[in-house]
Formats: sequence, C-alpha cells, structure tokens
Amino acid sequence: MIINSPTNISLAVLISCLTLFIPNTRVSAQTFLKNWCSGNGNYTTGGKFEYNLNRLLYRQFYNQGPIYGFYNTSEGEDPDKVYGLFLCRGDVAPGLCQSCIDASTSNISEKCPGEKEAIIWFDECLVHYSNRSFFTIMESTPAYIMYNVRNVTDPNTFLQIVAKTFTNVTDMAISSKNLYATIKVNVSSSVTLHELVQCTPDLSEFACENCLASAIALLPNFISDGKQGARVLLPSCNVRYELYPFYGEPRGEAPAPSATNITSSESSSKGVKRRKPPWIGIISPVIGSCLLIVIVGLCILLRRKKRSEKEKENSQEAELLQLRREIGEEFPSDNYREEKVMDSHEFSLIRLDVIRAATANFSNECKLGEGGFGPVYKGTLVDGKEIAVKRLSRTSGQGLIELKNEVILIARLQHKNLVRLLGCCLEEHEKLLIYEYMPNKSLDVFLFDPNMGQSLDWKMRMNIACGIARGLLYLHEDSRLRIIHRDLKASNILLDGEMNPKISDFGMARIFGVNQDKANTNRIVGTYGYMAPEYAMEGLFSVKSDIFSFGVLLLEMISGQKNNSFHLRENGESLLTFAWKLWSEGRGLELTDPSIKESCDRVQVLKCIHIGLLCVQEDPADRPTMSLVVHMLGADTTPLTRPSQPAFSVGRDVRTLDPMGLIHKASTFNEVTLSDVSPR
Repeated sequence: MIINSPTNISLAVLISCLTLFIPNTRVSAQTFLKNWCSGNGNYTTGGKFEYNLNRLLYRQFYNQGPIYGFYNTSEGEDPDKVYGLFLCRGDVAPGLCQSCIDASTSNISEKCPGEKEAIIWFDECLVHYSNRSFFTIMESTPAYIMYNVRNVTDPNTFLQIVAKTFTNVTDMAISSKNLYATIKVNVSSSVTLHELVQCTPDLSEFACENCLASAIALLPNFISDGKQGARVLLPSCNVRYELYPFYGEPRGEAPAPSATNITSSESSSKGVKRRKPPWIGIISPVIGSCLLIVIVGLCILLRRKKRSEKEKENSQEAELLQLRREIGEEFPSDNYREEKVMDSHEFSLIRLDVIRAATANFSNECKLGEGGFGPVYKGTLVDGKEIAVKRLSRTSGQGLIELKNEVILIARLQHKNLVRLLGCCLEEHEKLLIYEYMPNKSLDVFLFDPNMGQSLDWKMRMNIACGIARGLLYLHEDSRLRIIHRDLKASNILLDGEMNPKISDFGMARIFGVNQDKANTNRIVGTYGYMAPEYAMEGLFSVKSDIFSFGVLLLEMISGQKNNSFHLRENGESLLTFAWKLWSEGRGLELTDPSIKESCDRVQVLKCIHIGLLCVQEDPADRPTMSLVVHMLGADTTPLTRPSQPAFSVGRDVRTLDPMGLIHKASTFNEVTLSDVSPR
C-alpha cells in the first residue's frame, strides 16, 4: 500500500486505530443466494394486498432486526391479509442484520413481482411473506442445495464425521433459546470441519428437529461425492458445513465475567484502595490522539462524499442534456418551450411541470406499478387525456441507454398492436416516458390470476394472441425498420379498454439491417422462461428469438400458467416439455386452463398448442416465421409439420426429485455462481 498524501496518511492511521478498538466481529456485504416465487396467484397492482404487503415489508420489518434477529407479524385483514417473517443468521451483527433485511425486502418485490407468496435467501438472512398463515408450521419445500465444487480425499470417512457432527449440532440447536447452533471438529491436524444449523424460532423443538433432519437428509449424495462444503436452504430451517470458518460469534451473548473482574469487584466492596494500573497513563494519550484522527478522518470522508455526489450529479446532468439534444434533433418540437401540452398525433418533449400536475406530483394514488427500471404512474392532462408515465430510476445505470433506445425506436412505429409513445421529459435529472394509457393494465394481471383469468374466455385469448402475432409481424417484416423485441412476455403486453393487445417496453429492442438476419451480444437481457436457448447460452439472437418467446406466451395463454414457475412433482417438466408430452400422447386438451374449458373450441386449442410447440423448437431454423404464424392462426386448413420435443426451458434450475419434494441445485464455490448469464 502506497501512502503519498496527508489525506491517505490520516486515513491509514484512522484505520489502524479503529482496528485496535473495534471488536473482531464478522462483517460482510449482503450476498444473495436464491429466491422462490410460488406461482400460486398474483395480486392486483394498486390493490389492498399490495398496500398491506408494502406496509409489512417497509414498515413492520424496519428496525426490528437488531433486537433478536427474528420477527414475524401480519398486516391487514382477510382476504387481503399478508403474513411475513425474517430471520437473520445467528452470528450476524445487528447493523448487518437490518441491512440484509432492507436488501431482502427491496429485492423480493423485484424478483417476484405480483406474487402472493415468495421467499428470498441471502447469506445473512431470509425473508418470507404469504397470503396464508405459515407461522409455527414446519415447511421443508421448496428446497435449494448449494455446494462447494472442491473435493476431499477420503469421502467415506468424511461422510461419517459430517453426519455425526450434524447429530451433535442439531441437539445443541433444539436445546438453545434461538434454535441456532454452530460447531467445529478437527478432522485432522490441519483440517477443521465447521457446521451450522438454524430454525426459525417460532417452531417447536420437535418441529425444528424434523426440519433439520429433512435438510440434512438431502446432503449425503454430496458428501459421498466428496464435496468439501454444502448448504440446504428450506423455508423453516437451513444447514451448512464447510472446511473453513464461515460464521462468527453468536449475537447477543456477552462474555462471562473473568476472575480478574470478580476479584476487583470484591476488593472495592471491602474498601481496599487499589493503585491505578500503570498502562492507563500510557494508553490515555493514544486514545485521545486516535479520537482526534477519527474526527479529522470522518470530516475528510464526508467532504469527499459530497464532492463525489456533486460530480455524479454534474455528469448525469451533462448526459441528460446531451440526450435531450439528440432526441430534439431526431424529433424537433417547440412544445418543450411553449405553453401548449402536445399535439395528439406527434411525439413531443413535454415539460416537467405538466407531468407533475398530471400525476399529482407522482403521488402513490396515481402509481400503477413498478417496472424493471422504475415506477409507472397514471396521469390526466389539462385537456382530459389520460396518459401513463414511466419514471426511470435515477440510480439505474442502464436507464439512459434504454430511454434513448425506446424513444428513437418506438416513436417511429405506428401499428394498432404496439403501444404509442406520446412523448418524453428530460428535466432536473428526471427521465420520463409518456405513453397512451391502457386501462386494463397488462396481460399477466388477468392470465395468471385464478379469479381474473375467468374474464378471459377463449375467444378473447385468441384475439389477444392474433393481435400480438400481428404486432410482431409488423416489427419483423412490415415496418421500415427490422426490429427484434428481445423481451416479449405477458407483463409487456398491455390491454386497452376493449382488451386489444399492444406490445410495450422496447428498451431492450434491437434494429437489424435490411440484409441482416442474426446478431451476437455479450450482454444477455430479457426474462427467464421466455429466452430462446441459443440466445441465453450463446448470445445469438434473431427474429426467431422473438418467435420462441411468442410460443411460450401462446402456451401460457392456453394453460393459464407461467413457464418460469411451472412445477410438477412427477417429473419436474417445464410448461413446454409438459405441453409436448400431452400433445404427443393425444391428451393436448388436458393443458387447457380449467376456466375456459367450457368456452373453448377444442380444434382451435389443439391447433394453437401445435403452433406454440413449433415456435419453441430448439433449432431456430425449425421455427416458423411470424408471417407463417399469423397465417396458421387465421387459417383452419393449413397443414402443420410435426414438432420435436423441446430440449429444455431456459432459466430453470437443474432439478432432481426427492420424497421431501423438489430440490434445486446450484453449483457454487464459496457461494460465487459459476454461471455468467445475467438476465434482469
């Protein structure tokens, strides 16, 4: 470390002094492990359930972590009542516990949007909420396993040691107040085994013991394979073993008084006058100097932070000005300077005060929901026109890129099945996109809700599917630009007042040249469950990538179920492989959503399943073009080729089945994932 300035010297001394007086506790940044979305139903955006959920996550859970590391409570009344709990690992310090809870409550809504039940696991904590009461109930599914890829030299002996140690540490946990225990055992002169077990403290001792037994029962295969470490994450408990220390001292346990302290206390009570230890005179000036350096150091750090924030604001303001200039050149408009709002047939730059007035200054009452890059608000202009305002997050590193892409791209497109972008606003660090308002929100709100789904009869679903297909055909072949959407999914299909579909969210879209048919990217964007395999694994995308996503969407519309949360206990199929299995066995009608079985045309259902399976073929060359898809959907006599079985569904974990339920495996080393695919 090179120290060459007064500031660096002060900071170095500051750090040295702090290490002398701060206790040696284990502190680390929050490490995300896994999340689980139930797929058992979606709540309505802006409804009472969402209101109760937000109060539970952001009010009830705040400042509860530092007390005991565990908290369970509920919010609201039936049928919109929300139950939730959090649990911090038994050695996590209070401040880090609260930070992990804050990170969990923020991430769980993003990773499981609209879900009525979800769980998120970090290394330091877990958060679980549901629309059902699960307190004091031992739950052993879903189960996730993560393991260390390094091996031991003698697996058989190691298995015996690990199993015996888990028996001991389980006994320790169920007899402890917080149902948490750790243990370390010398395997050899140079190797030490570390184990940790923990249950949610609302369980009984018997339930905790059963939960830990269920978790430990999932480990023998990994131990027999010689893995140096592994962990099992269950909703009610977790276990872990490693050959390195991964935990600290239990929280809230003060050390017992030493013999020296007891003697000192007894002498004082007898009136014995004790001499002041000689080291006090030496250490006092050192403490005073270090405190002074701490104060000076903090002042320097605060000044640097303010300077950094100022530079960041200036940089963002410069980027916004440049972007506004570029958009202004693309779409010249005087509406930004004048008092009129905008022409109803043109794209415009709209003033910020107009948008604030339309959305009641971005009030929660006007909030429609939360997207990948920020919230969306409903607004009403002075002429009574209703609009939707997407407010891109100020902290989004990708916001400016996606905003420019969407503005310059979608403003040029005109089709009844594409959402209309009316304008944008780039003032005071705000990045706002203004769209036509869609009163029926998005397709997923209806499709994946058992109650709302009943209002989508078969005729309406066919109309929506055909409209989406026509919109994609326009993007791929009929517009003056050749466009790949790259993020086609149910939540990006908006529905107008007459339930006509409109494709939205072009922030990820790419423009192709006239003679270009495919491209490659190092940045994988999109949504698990809808990605074509060649795109997710190799970064290759083309019009056939969108056709794969359309096939997934078509099968979801027929079944009423999400592909990326489709679970079957029998064989662990994805929605795609399950649909192919039923269709190939002549049982395709069994895939139909129960709410439309009475209203559907059986011949049309089987034809649509056939088309969907053709769209999700593994080889892009085997997938039809969008023009052929539109023709097949509209014609009754078009002969269809036989599809092959879908290879896999991108984004699903490798699963094996177990009597305890579904097991998810993720290969890791020290909890760092080996995969480099990073979809949003």
